[in-house]
Amino acid sequence: MTICIDCRMIDASGIGVYLRECLPRFLQSENNFLLLGDPRRLNCFSSNANVKIIECAINPFSIKELFFFPSKTARQINCADLYFSPFFNIPQSIIIPVFTTIHDIIFPDMPELTSKIGLFARMCFYRRAYQKSKKIFTVSEFSKSRIQHHLGTLNEPVGRSFKSATKPVIVTHSAIQPMFLAYRANVHNIQKTQTIVFVGNIKKHKGLDLLLDAFRLARNEGLPHRLVVIGSQDKFRTTDNAVLHKIEALGGEAVTFTGFISDEQVMEYLSAAALLVQPSLYEGFCLPPLEAMVVGTHALVSDIPVLKEVYADFPVTFFRSGDSSDLKEKLMELLVNKKPYSPVLPDDLLYKYTFEKTASVILGEMK
Repeated sequence: MTICIDCRMIDASGIGVYLRECLPRFLQSENNFLLLGDPRRLNCFSSNANVKIIECAINPFSIKELFFFPSKTARQINCADLYFSPFFNIPQSIIIPVFTTIHDIIFPDMPELTSKIGLFARMCFYRRAYQKSKKIFTVSEFSKSRIQHHLGTLNEPVGRSFKSATKPVIVTHSAIQPMFLAYRANVHNIQKTQTIVFVGNIKKHKGLDLLLDAFRLARNEGLPHRLVVIGSQDKFRTTDNAVLHKIEALGGEAVTFTGFISDEQVMEYLSAAALLVQPSLYEGFCLPPLEAMVVGTHALVSDIPVLKEVYADFPVTFFRSGDSSDLKEKLMELLVNKKPYSPVLPDDLLYKYTFEKTASVILGEMK
């Protein structure tokens, strides 16, 4: 079997990690592969006897991809037996069976994150991916339920009429990068600091605004810890002035931003922190709590359905989603009223979510 894989987003953050970790595991199979993307970025795979690279500089989710995709490239893709996209974008003129991954469907669930036009455009891409895909992969049962809720039944053409159809949605969990598992061997030598770590961006659904409110309340009650945001303050938009004012009101070095840092530096911050806080209002899977626990740091997370699902068996602490007072109480309980502890994960939890499992399920469904 020959599989064409869209690798144009291999350098992206979340999607890129998913693709970079699954791809080598795909290539270990007996299949042949056409890798679509930048030959310079994919050159490391060119020595594989079962790999051929198709150069493509067309941006995902672009007008050119949707309406003016090069016919020569489409013909090369259609020489394969099937096409796999790690996201929900599909180029024009693909006539072979298509498999896609929809990691979440946040925009119809939280329409306030975009404009009406932006929501309309995104829903067009979601519906197109759902309609054209033979099967859909996603990263949690929660995301599966929301995909089925928003896209569950579409009308497909059959001859001169239409029939109502649903598509198989298969859960293939996201997973931790193996480097975190390797790094954990040294965490017993790391000295804990009085820092709380937040990993994420400043979009509303990540909950940084809520965390700042709880952090201010905790500081007023004597919490000595600093808050470290793994990310760049330069990413703030003008519409985030309220968040910036909250940070400025805390004063001094109470809140610091790391800026862009390497994966190795992320592991250093996580392992040295007293606590990771994940105050998300919405996620598809959410890896930072798992990454923190693997390197020996406790995680305090919101009790949204997907985190209750993903971390049901893990030693995390939950707080009421959207409740800054409850988050403050949990911060004080974990960091002031008792000594923070480092979680010890047994092997069944360490290896509960792996890219070996994810890649195996995807290949099995394609076969």
